[in-house]
Amino acid sequence: MFKKILIANRGEIACRVIKTARKMGIATVAIYSDADRQALHVQMADEAVHIGPAPANQSYIVIDKVMQAIKASGAEAVHPGYGFLSENPKFAGALAAAGVAFIGPPKGAIEAMGDKITSKKLAQEADVSTVPGYMGLIEDAEEAVKISNEIGYPVMIKASAGGGGKGMRIAWNDDEAREGFQSSKNEAASSFGDDRIFIEKFVTQPRHIEIQVLCDTHGNGIYLGERECSIQRRNQKVVEEAPSPFLDEATRRAMGEQAVALAKAVGYASAGTVEFIVDGQKNFFFLEMNTRLQVEHPVTELITGVDLVEQMIRVANGEPLSITQDDVKLNGWAIENRLYAEDPYRGFLPSIGRLSRYRPPAEVAQADHVVRNDTGVYEGGEISMYYDPMIAKLCTWAPTRDEAIEAMRIALDSFEIEGIGHNLPFLSAVMDHPKFVSGDMTTAFIAEEWPDGFEGVTLPEITLRRIAASAAAMHRVAEIRRTRISGRMDNHERRVGSDWVVSLQGENFPASIDADPEGATVRFSDGTEHRVTGDWTPGDQLARMSVDGEPLVLKVGKISGGFRLRSRGADLKVHVRTPRQAELAALMPEKLAADTSKLLLCPMPGLIVKVDVEPGQEVQEGQALCTVEAMKMENILRAERKAVVSKINAGPGDNLAVDEVIMEFE
Repeated sequence: MFKKILIANRGEIACRVIKTARKMGIATVAIYSDADRQALHVQMADEAVHIGPAPANQSYIVIDKVMQAIKASGAEAVHPGYGFLSENPKFAGALAAAGVAFIGPPKGAIEAMGDKITSKKLAQEADVSTVPGYMGLIEDAEEAVKISNEIGYPVMIKASAGGGGKGMRIAWNDDEAREGFQSSKNEAASSFGDDRIFIEKFVTQPRHIEIQVLCDTHGNGIYLGERECSIQRRNQKVVEEAPSPFLDEATRRAMGEQAVALAKAVGYASAGTVEFIVDGQKNFFFLEMNTRLQVEHPVTELITGVDLVEQMIRVANGEPLSITQDDVKLNGWAIENRLYAEDPYRGFLPSIGRLSRYRPPAEVAQADHVVRNDTGVYEGGEISMYYDPMIAKLCTWAPTRDEAIEAMRIALDSFEIEGIGHNLPFLSAVMDHPKFVSGDMTTAFIAEEWPDGFEGVTLPEITLRRIAASAAAMHRVAEIRRTRISGRMDNHERRVGSDWVVSLQGENFPASIDADPEGATVRFSDGTEHRVTGDWTPGDQLARMSVDGEPLVLKVGKISGGFRLRSRGADLKVHVRTPRQAELAALMPEKLAADTSKLLLCPMPGLIVKVDVEPGQEVQEGQALCTVEAMKMENILRAERKAVVSKINAGPGDNLAVDEVIMEFE
């Protein structure tokens, strides 16, 4: 077995590989850029080598620099993680020439299947059903428009070397095809060093289901079930689960056998994923093969008990697979939520900055449930503008899908993050959405259910009452603490009132509290009551409460006259007042937000790439105004309505902070 391996990656996947290597007794080497000097993967590895400036195209994807790090460290093998050089045949070739083992598939398999154009041609030659499209190289935007018309809109414009949603656009007309081609080309060049683009038919109402395969160098190949990856935003997966709530055993077997046959046809060896789109009648079509470890591999590990990273290392070491297809059993249900540094209230635009608070839920591995958090950050660390905005992958496992979802709800509510924008509220909203709970979703789920963007969660009455009851009980505890600190006590505690009005989400709940040493009974004015228990004390930022015997986790902040409570995706200002205070509060005027309707504000920290308009120009609704690049993604900002540009405050090359004014309108 290898004595030392180098991880040619960063972030959570580098940390993930280090954990398995450590378990196997293998020393690890991290590589890092200027921006990652204090990164978690650098701290976890046995040694680390600096490889250059922050931009990935000057460090992590420069093969010569990685090869120098391998030589300097004496590593015998390299795990590429995902992204960066993981599917680069030149890197695999350079390793082979240097006599260093690649913990991934052979160079020939990467060339055959890692390139989306080549892999689709091979699949077609093997009589595998594929999505209609144009596999040739596309020279310019006008040719892209011509091809798109021949295929028929809508079309998917994709980077040949792409992955993770980078370099992908859906076009519904000529203008979007022209614009999407250029943006995809730019993103592909920036992220992968390969700007080749292809176009295929965009299949409406599809489900995205992928098969995990595992092959060795001795001709053995197996599949480890499937993953449902239909919850996507901008073609980037957000929620994954295993198994799929849609497939039956016959379809699973057919997809699995086809995936393994395809892998064997190209001499595949290592872990890989064959992706399919599946229609409502369970017809499946080959989409692409990812010749690397997938981001969402943990859910497969949780339902099979197979450590995929360990298997990759053993295969690279020349060992035959120790398990056969008959040994693969799918046990229970696993769900993964990708936690991103992006602001769901600003169209999911990237957010960067310091993690002033980062407290994931405790990891648990019990017979009835599992909580797993794969992460590459820590409290006090920085989220950089140079790399993918993923913070963590939160996973839960339980015997049934419903139990796994409930475990995920509690885990999300328990996840504390401050300092940056993040998508925790959105993930909670997905976990509670009836379509997701029923398993009735397609890749259009997010676009259909939040067509105007995510604007927060409106909680149902029953949940509001549970939170209101908890807030009342917590307020009573806080009032008792306050009177003790103030010293306003005689020989016994000054009596704290029992009648309060709890206001949240535009509703008022008059309530009375009957407390005892075990908890409190909160009775609302309509006669209903809730039994509240918990160990929250003033100053705690997380409250683990129980309401009528059911768990309720609240993230707690203090505001004047109450709390800021966050739970199940909702961010609530909760005021707890005496009846008289509530009467007076109802008479107070509401503070109006500042009018920014005549300004184009930068929605996230980023670099202005292009400005499409000039002062005095009239713009129409939907017209492109400028392009901002952040975290390897180009974001086109558009006019919300007809207007005239009066002033432009920023130009190409300018780095802007959130809410800096880019341009003004008359």
